[in-house]
Amino acid sequence: MTEPTHHSRRTLLKAGLTGAAATLVLPSTAFAAVPLVRRDRPVLTHGVQSGDVTPGSAIVWSRADRPSRLVVEVARDPSFRHARRVQGPLAGPATGGTAQVRVAALQPGTEYHYRVTAVSLDGRATSEPLTGRFATAPVGRRDTRIVWSGDVVGQNWGINPGLGGMTIFSAMAARNPDLFLHSGDTVYSDGPLTETVTLPGGRTWRNVVTAEKSKVAETLDEFRGQHAYNRLDDNFRRFAAQVPSYVQWDDHEVLNNWYPGKILDNPAYTEKRVDVLAPRAYQAFHEWHPIDSRQAVDGRVYRSFTYGSRVEIFVLDMRTYRNANTADQTKPGYILGDRQARWLADALGRSTATWKIVQADMPLGLVVPDGKDIEAVANNLPGAPGGRETELAWVLREIQRRRVRNVVWLTADVHYTAAHHYSPDRAAFQDFDPFWEFVSGPLNAGAFGPNSLDPTFGPEAVFVHAPPAANTAPIDGFQHFGELNVDGFTGDLTVDLRDATGASLWSKKLHPQGR
Repeated sequence: MTEPTHHSRRTLLKAGLTGAAATLVLPSTAFAAVPLVRRDRPVLTHGVQSGDVTPGSAIVWSRADRPSRLVVEVARDPSFRHARRVQGPLAGPATGGTAQVRVAALQPGTEYHYRVTAVSLDGRATSEPLTGRFATAPVGRRDTRIVWSGDVVGQNWGINPGLGGMTIFSAMAARNPDLFLHSGDTVYSDGPLTETVTLPGGRTWRNVVTAEKSKVAETLDEFRGQHAYNRLDDNFRRFAAQVPSYVQWDDHEVLNNWYPGKILDNPAYTEKRVDVLAPRAYQAFHEWHPIDSRQAVDGRVYRSFTYGSRVEIFVLDMRTYRNANTADQTKPGYILGDRQARWLADALGRSTATWKIVQADMPLGLVVPDGKDIEAVANNLPGAPGGRETELAWVLREIQRRRVRNVVWLTADVHYTAAHHYSPDRAAFQDFDPFWEFVSGPLNAGAFGPNSLDPTFGPEAVFVHAPPAANTAPIDGFQHFGELNVDGFTGDLTVDLRDATGASLWSKKLHPQGR
């Protein structure tokens, strides 16, 4: 059967956005009766989303306001003729009302429309349906468009209805991407919102505020409320319904700059043990995103996906397996952990894709401090690798030893956008091949930067777009997302770094080399 062309899929996406079904949102994640025509009917409260698409499957997510069972109908056309019905799991209190349905036995490279309903446990009442779309991963050569970014609702910049909400999600949708790579800080669980923020010049920023967003998250329900908040935004929900995602986490899903074993001295927290908070945050993260635990190497976050013969994406977890943030860089450190580092090297070595896209939640060469300690990889010291740089040096050396070509790193985290080129010709450590790292963000948070570059791996800032002052408001033009376009015929990769309107600030075409 002939696969639909990339152009036809984009046309369908545009039409789907125009006619997307309206969703009813709640101010919190609590189960409650919602006044509709029939009070006994379940309600899908926070939209729908798809993710972790493969050539033959996808995960479909939604949330119901009361215990019920999710049902997904999937079809090749929006009229749902000849739809296939997939009965999903129970959406109930154990998961905060959320559920994920794995839809399998699909055709590769194919546009699918899906319709989600919640059916009451006695089978007598069904919710109003919500619809969305996704395309399965193709096989063979195929034009591919991917957008990426991170950092949502940080630094007291929430949903501002007077400005249309988080409009950058509509700007990304207008690019008609095949995939969205969410590069972490999907929420700010440590960042309470206030109703108003005073801006320079006497302006006022007004936030939508919920109970869960009015304090730092400590309980499971409070962590759930962080993810529920983002889905109050119309732009977010429309985008989530139309663009499948590969999602990773970073620090703010728990709290700023956390690492295993950390004990807090922050008076805002009654629970001081990160090792107690992190599992609650991890559960909420997996409940509220369409992540297929069967794809994850250890059932958690890091995993990989092929997207045709031109692209393979490697999703990292640079948070769970790290050692403590420390100023002592005399000892080797780790940010991936031995098992994940070896998985990455082995998976890159096995990949036959033209472009190997590493979805990293933290930048490699930018110095990201944690007070007097080091939060990211770069240790801000010249010379040979130290601290966590030793682990990165091993990965880069393995990439070179195995002759892996065309590795590109994507990240967010630092709240500005930049293009970095790494070369052994400029580096203290030289056992690696040149590569690019592209940084983008934030999506709806304070803008910062630029950060300084550590010289160990020879990075050069080829392009930077950063604000003039720390914590610049989203209204002032320093929100960003990045875009990759892969030409299925030539294999060329074009990178655009875009602002919140979708305008390209910088562009670069990369030609594939060798294998």
